[in-house]
Amino acid sequence: MRELVRRIEAATPPDRDRALDALRALAILGVVLGHWLVTALIADSGTVRAASPLNHLPEFTPVSWVFQTLAVFFLVGGRVAARSHATALARQETYRHWLATRLGRLFRPVAVVLAVWTAATLAMLAAGVPWQTLHTLGKLVLSPLWFLLVFASLTAATPLVARVHPLWPLAVVLHVDLIRFGLGLGLDGPAWLGELGRLNVAAGWLVPYCLGAAWARHGLKDRTTGWALLLGGAAATALLVLCAGYPAAMVGVPGAPVSNLNPPTLAAVTFGLAQCGAALLLLGPLRRALRRPAAWAAVALLNLTAMTVFLWHQTAMIAVTVTGRLAGELLGHGPLTGLHTVPDGYGWVLARLAWLPLFALALLVCCAAFRTYEQDSRPGRGSRPVVTKEIRRA
Repeated sequence: MRELVRRIEAATPPDRDRALDALRALAILGVVLGHWLVTALIADSGTVRAASPLNHLPEFTPVSWVFQTLAVFFLVGGRVAARSHATALARQETYRHWLATRLGRLFRPVAVVLAVWTAATLAMLAAGVPWQTLHTLGKLVLSPLWFLLVFASLTAATPLVARVHPLWPLAVVLHVDLIRFGLGLGLDGPAWLGELGRLNVAAGWLVPYCLGAAWARHGLKDRTTGWALLLGGAAATALLVLCAGYPAAMVGVPGAPVSNLNPPTLAAVTFGLAQCGAALLLLGPLRRALRRPAAWAAVALLNLTAMTVFLWHQTAMIAVTVTGRLAGELLGHGPLTGLHTVPDGYGWVLARLAWLPLFALALLVCCAAFRTYEQDSRPGRGSRPVVTKEIRRA
């Protein structure tokens, strides 16, 4: 381990901003832990269905404020992509070559997830697994892919959007929400209102992405801009929740009439700006902490398998849940609290926390099996922050 830490430290370019890698790692971990904490798989009458503890325990809504970290990922992604594209132009690299390099790491591991789960679905169908169970599991595994599609689309559009001021997509989100909320959110109004909200899928995530691109072009005063975004975004979000009727949860809650994420609402965007402000304020402390080789090695290694972690974390949770159910049946036990039961009490929360280490262990197994598909061994290629013997510029 010490040798690995030494090699990673020696391979890191002296001008690399390690805090960006740390922010990206924190964003991925936030999504993973958030999904593990707010997703329950309930065994009910021979089928499996999904539920959320936020339906039964709304007092835990602040958990969604901590672990819904997608805006930070888009902020870092916008900064890195804009700087990378500027470097490619200076080197007279073609757009096609640049884009293939940026997107290769995203879509190689996606193809593997789809192949594995296609085979698993066919096997479960042949075994007579109920359709409702297949739908529940498939939705859990595939739903994170929307994030990658949006991120890939924004990356491909970097030459066009890199100079767009974040206020423009913010204005789009504001006007779309004014129409949707003013005319009944599309629930009782014309059908086109529901489709109008889809504009926010691109516009909502363009806000932090464009902020990241502006950061790459002009730089941002970390503390001044950070405090302005944190306080302004938090105040705007509080007003929207308390006075305009937006949901307080920053993740989707099954059965809720409105989700802040599907599509992103103005409250989700202002909350994301507050998170971006907090991320800017963390840059200084992170840079100091990551001067320690061991801390930097941990961040670098997580970034190496970031997409694998993101794509397989739901599979890891499902694997533990299914294994626990089979073991319980063999031992004559009923559904296990925190794993197969309705998330309607504090006991479930404590039990779920106890299951998290097993989820993490299952995820480590998945990473060991599939991380190679995220790597690109061709010389001069790949956007990985870390490889076995060298660290390349992301």
